[in-house]
Amino acid sequence: MANIITRKSVMTLFSSPTCAMSHCARFVLYEKGVVADIEYYDPADPPEDLLELNPNGTSPTLIERDLVLYDARIIMEYLDERFPHPPLHQMDPVSRATARMLIKRIDQDWYQSLDEILYSGEKKSARAKKMLKESVLSAAPIFAARPYFMSDEFSLIDCAIAPLLWRLPGIGIDIATADEAITSYAQRIFKRPAFRRSLSTYEKEMADTIK
Repeated sequence: MANIITRKSVMTLFSSPTCAMSHCARFVLYEKGVVADIEYYDPADPPEDLLELNPNGTSPTLIERDLVLYDARIIMEYLDERFPHPPLHQMDPVSRATARMLIKRIDQDWYQSLDEILYSGEKKSARAKKMLKESVLSAAPIFAARPYFMSDEFSLIDCAIAPLLWRLPGIGIDIATADEAITSYAQRIFKRPAFRRSLSTYEKEMADTIK
């Protein structure tokens, strides 16, 4: 392991080109302007370098010297603390705790449904698609209320939401509302230079993505 870490001259993020969670980590990396290598790989066939550091071969995996992290949310938090400018968390403990709870809720309600849509059988997928659409649409007033999700400032919450919204048209979920609250929010995030840079070739080619 030591030899592999020594060969990595800069921070390295092993990332699936299709995984939404990996996309979240890439988004934060680019928002922070961190100099890092992004190594795309097929999670079904992880490279030997990765398996020696993370035997599960999960994506994303972040390596910095002797540090190995392989949970997207932990990686996002680490990057925000390791590179404090620009901050993606508010400084006071209450706001930070609230943001973490929101991201946990997003994972439980939205990302779990996304996984069921992508990886479960037809019947379960259809049910998950209905639940995900209804849940996202029910949050339209929140998307409309402020420039960013429950905030006037761009944050880790937006980094967690954007990759999911990017994928919804491709799985047949229409999030248009009469006031265009969600699509307006999505367009605002998708236009950020860091988001554009965070896209893998596969993600750039996703059909019918919100413009």
